[in-house]
Amino acid sequence: TSLPDYYRVWLDLANNLTHLIESHTLRDLVHKMPVLSPDFLIDHRELRLAHLVLGFISMGYVWQEGQHAPAQILPKALALPYWLVSRRLGLPPILTYADSVLANWKLKDPTGNMDLIVSFPGGESCRGFFMVSLLVEMAASSGITGALEVMHAIKTSDLSGIQKGLVKVTQSLKKMKETFKLMHKVVCGLNCFRWRDNPMLPRGLLYEGVSNEPILLSGGSAAQSSTIQCFDALLCIQHEDETGSFLTRMREYMPPAHRQLIETLSVCPSLRDFILSHSSSDLCQAYKSCVSALVDLRNYHLNTVAKYVVVPGNHARAMGCPLRGVGTALNETGTGGSSLMVFLKSVRNTTQKALILERPSASKETEM
Repeated sequence: TSLPDYYRVWLDLANNLTHLIESHTLRDLVHKMPVLSPDFLIDHRELRLAHLVLGFISMGYVWQEGQHAPAQILPKALALPYWLVSRRLGLPPILTYADSVLANWKLKDPTGNMDLIVSFPGGESCRGFFMVSLLVEMAASSGITGALEVMHAIKTSDLSGIQKGLVKVTQSLKKMKETFKLMHKVVCGLNCFRWRDNPMLPRGLLYEGVSNEPILLSGGSAAQSSTIQCFDALLCIQHEDETGSFLTRMREYMPPAHRQLIETLSVCPSLRDFILSHSSSDLCQAYKSCVSALVDLRNYHLNTVAKYVVVPGNHARAMGCPLRGVGTALNETGTGGSSLMVFLKSVRNTTQKALILERPSASKETEM
């Protein structure tokens, strides 16, 4: 939560971001900022915090005046250090899910209660959105452990180990869904910014001192969650066409180690083929239960998005989170630039198809 005193101006802006956006004074203060070198950021935690605060400040700067008047140029005092920090982390210079959710929490007290480090206008709804997203990720941790256990068990043909790992993943997915239900208690309405494919930034954003041409990047999106893509890779759920391309592109917005884990799971021996080659009804049922839990989670997510993003978007009202006036077209487009409902239904439907677990018939093999 702290950086060397040299970077105090960054933390001062981030800690007062809501007020500065609402009072329309953030841009003026950014214009007065010195260009600081990131060379005094020593370890990974400091780099992640710097990326977090520079990301929030940049978003606030661009969208301070609402969706109809975004800044087209990010000043050098923000753009250059943000670019350099991003290069060291292997992340793009934009606010990602790994920033706003995974790296954006602190302990409020010794009992374990948590709070955000940085937030946008929107009060408790905005805070609740980010906090529930974090809690869902925490609920996924045991599932990632289970996925790794499955991966290792396949290599030794350990049927019992595979089944136990799948049970862990299933339990984790169910816990994620239950945790996600907290969204209804803390969020009363939500409109989020989008970046790539935003008609107000058709060519992207010019990073002063970095490039002479605008750079086109995608805004933060739950599609940048590495946990769900890990589960897809484990269960051999392969999304195709535009959906698959979009999800693959979202990996560029994940921390490199997360990206590597997904790729490792993707190239491991196929769990689905392994189950098909062994006549174990218990193993088959464990796999189907796991896929069903993922379908249930995606269904719940789809319905929640319809309630909190699509419906408010249809009213074209600014709800104030994370930035007032931004994202009124979210009934059509998601924060990462995806066609929202089409995308969510596509990933759900592809996951459902994985429930059909059977070998191709001899006739079909002949035809192929």
